[in-house]
Amino acid sequence: MLHAVLRAAEEGHEATPNPILPETYDLVWSTVCFVIILVFFWIYVLPRVQKMLDERAEAIEGNIAKADEAQRKAEQALEEYTSQLAGARTEAANIRDTAREDGKRIVADAREQAQADAARVTATAQAQIEAERQAAYTSLRTEVGTIAIDLASGVVGESLSEDAKAQAVIDRFLADLEAEAPAGGKK
Repeated sequence: MLHAVLRAAEEGHEATPNPILPETYDLVWSTVCFVIILVFFWIYVLPRVQKMLDERAEAIEGNIAKADEAQRKAEQALEEYTSQLAGARTEAANIRDTAREDGKRIVADAREQAQADAARVTATAQAQIEAERQAAYTSLRTEVGTIAIDLASGVVGESLSEDAKAQAVIDRFLADLEAEAPAGGKK
């Protein structure tokens, strides 16, 4: 029986097509369909896809160019801002230096003005003191003369106020007092 099965298998084997190798008509019709689809894709689909990819690439390149331009402008703006900031800092330093110099000058002017005012006030006070001293000196001289005449009149027993000789005596007495006063003040 084994022989019968083997023979039947050999006879059935020749009649059964190989599953790995397709039939010739299948190969021909598959090739024709493949060529038709290939031509359709080659003529219609591939150019549209290529056109879409080209447009997309141009858009991307345009965006990249715009981004590069924007970056270049931003860098220029940053450089300009940096230079303006440096200029502003320099100007601020100059203004500070000028203000310091002005402040020193104002203080010096005020100091000079105060010294001039103090000297003027001192001179005015000195002049006023001298005037008051002269007035006091004249007043004292007159009073001392009057007191001396009254004393001398009391001692002599006569009125000496009208006599020219009495006036000369009083002047000589006061001159002697003045001569003794500086000598006594220096000791």
